[in-house]
Order: sequence, then structure tokens, then C-alpha cells
Amino acid sequence: MRRADAGPVHEALAALPLVDHHCHGAITADLAPEEFESLITEGEAWPGSGISPFDSPVGVAVRRHCAPLLDLPRHAPAADYVARRTALGWREVNRRFLSAAGTEVFCVDTGYAPHPVTSPVELARAADARAYEVVRLEQVAEAVAARGVEAGEYARVFRAAAEEAVRRPGVVAVKSVAAYRTGFALDPARPTDAEVTDAARRLLAGGDLRLADPVLVRHLLWIAVDLGLPLQLHTGFGDFDVRLHRADPALLTDWLHLTRGTIPVLLLHCWPYQRQAAYLAAVFEHVYLDVGLALHYTGPARARTILEEALEITPFRKLLYSSDAYGVAEFHHLGALCFRHGLAALLQDRVDADELSLPDALRTAVWTGRDNARRLYGLPAADDARD
Repeated sequence: MRRADAGPVHEALAALPLVDHHCHGAITADLAPEEFESLITEGEAWPGSGISPFDSPVGVAVRRHCAPLLDLPRHAPAADYVARRTALGWREVNRRFLSAAGTEVFCVDTGYAPHPVTSPVELARAADARAYEVVRLEQVAEAVAARGVEAGEYARVFRAAAEEAVRRPGVVAVKSVAAYRTGFALDPARPTDAEVTDAARRLLAGGDLRLADPVLVRHLLWIAVDLGLPLQLHTGFGDFDVRLHRADPALLTDWLHLTRGTIPVLLLHCWPYQRQAAYLAAVFEHVYLDVGLALHYTGPARARTILEEALEITPFRKLLYSSDAYGVAEFHHLGALCFRHGLAALLQDRVDADELSLPDALRTAVWTGRDNARRLYGLPAADDARD
């Protein structure tokens, strides 16, 4: 029998420098045990409950697959793991995990940073890689509101601020967290100027400047279309602030009909809606998807299943790799490991069953792990970037 980690597809993916098309920075501080635990769960900490994130699929995966990079045995106890992290210091921890990820490019969402984390430049330096920026549009809109603006000027000022943000060197895409703010069951049409002014008036009159008005969220999505860059959309799995039933990407169908022929729309994470996302990618030319975040939270044991479901009907040029790693650099490494192992296993089995030729399998591995993202974002090849 073939070993689970053997075969030409495994070898090709193990050697392939990945493009992580959506991630965040790694934390720049040493972490107490409770701080580390809070960063390896999408839920809240439950002090005194006796329930630890280490006793979950992601916690087990960290102890199994990340411990050896800290010079610990596989399945090291949680206390030993956190103590070793502290002894090495955050700089060395980040260097080890980011280097081990085998990632040549990180596309970094800089719009979420409740903790001190690396900038794209710092992330790239630690990994000996390259990094680009993804602009989160809600952050731009909220900054406009916080600076003070007349309701009738909001649309113009926000558009100008968004255009300025994407002109910064190294920006390759924009992102929206509409799934968190309103969900996707929105009127798909572009709002009128009068509707935007009325909604801006409501926002500015209140004390909370968090962009959660359905009209302003719709306006933001259409501004994203006008900007002309790929648009990343959080869908599915997230922290306790998301209402999961409203984050089903199938709810975007009418809006996707209206935006045909415009910009690439990249559905992030998707779990448990990876099949709905696959349908959208199969029927809309401008829709792509990844299953980042779900991969390291389920661990290598289930990454293959999620990838198989995502690839049931998805064209191979439509699947991207992302880690969605935030905070702990373990997730940059673990996301890459889960993707490589899961994708290689399913492709190799199809080759062994003569359902896929080896050249087709190898092309699919390179497309999904690297070249699809390079093409969408207009990224240079590694050799070109060094010239």
C-alpha cells in the first residue's frame, strides 16, 4: 500500500512555494498560556470551565504538527508547549513557523488588529518571502465617519478615501466583512445617492460608527466593484460575532448576477458552505473560493474531506489557497500543511484510480497552490520579483 504521504503529487506539493492569498499578521509579543489559548479558538475563552482549546481538533493539531518545530516531541503537553514558546521568544517562534510554511507570497488583510501583529513587510521578512496588502473597506468607511463628514458628502469622501487606499504601493485586493455586519440577504441593487445620504445621516447621528447599515454595506460592495481590484468576501465560519446562517455565500446569487463581467469575487473560508461556494464558482465566471481557516481548525485529518467537497464541481482554476492565519504563526504553518496534505491525498487517489492523469493532477496542484492567485492578483513570479 502507498503511504499516506507518498507519491508524486505529494512530492510536488511538498516542494511547491505557496501563495497564501488571504492571511493576517503574526503577533509580536510573548503570550501567557491563557492568551495563547484565546488565539487558537474562534470562540470566547471560558475561564474556570475546565474546557481548553487545546482539547479540540485545532489544539491537537498544534500539539502534533507544530511541537516538533519548537524542538518538542509530537503531542507535547499544552503546558510544555506554551512554556517552550515563551523560552524561545516571539521573534524566533514566528521565524520558525513562517519559514516552515513554505509560502512565497502572503496577501495580508491589515484591517483587523486587536493585538500587536506584524505588518506585511515584517511578515515577509520573517518568512523570507514577499507580502502584499489587502485593504479592508469597512475600516476605510469607518475612518471617514470618525473624521467627521456631512451626510451628503459621505459617498464622495468614502469613494475618494477608498481610491487613495488602493493606490498605496503593494495593494492587490480589497476585502469586505459584510457577512459580519449585515449578512448577505441584501437588496442586490446599487443604492441611490439619496438612500446613501439618508443612511449616512443615521450612522453619523448615532454614537456607534460601526458600519452595519444595510444601505451603506450595499454601497461599499458597489464601490468595491468600481475600484476594479479583486474583492475578498468573508463567508461562513468566523468568530461568535457572525450569524452563520446569514453568511451563506448562496445569498449573494442575485448580486453576482448584477456584477457579472466586472471584478473577481473571492469567497473566503466558506465552511460549512463550501458546496454552495463551489456551485457559485462553477456557474459564475468571476467567482473563486478557498477553504482557508476551516483547514487548520479541522486539522489534517479532515482537511481532505473539506477540499474534496469544495472540488466536487469547482473548476480547478477557481480554487485558491489561504491560511487566514491570525495572531499565532502556528496557523500560517498549519494551514499550509493541511492544504498540502489534504489536496495531495485526494489528487493522488484519483490518479491511482485512473480518474485523473498524473500531468493533470500536477497542474491542478500548481494552479490551486500558487498560480491561480498569481494570475488573479497580477503577482510576478518569484524570479521576476527578484530582478
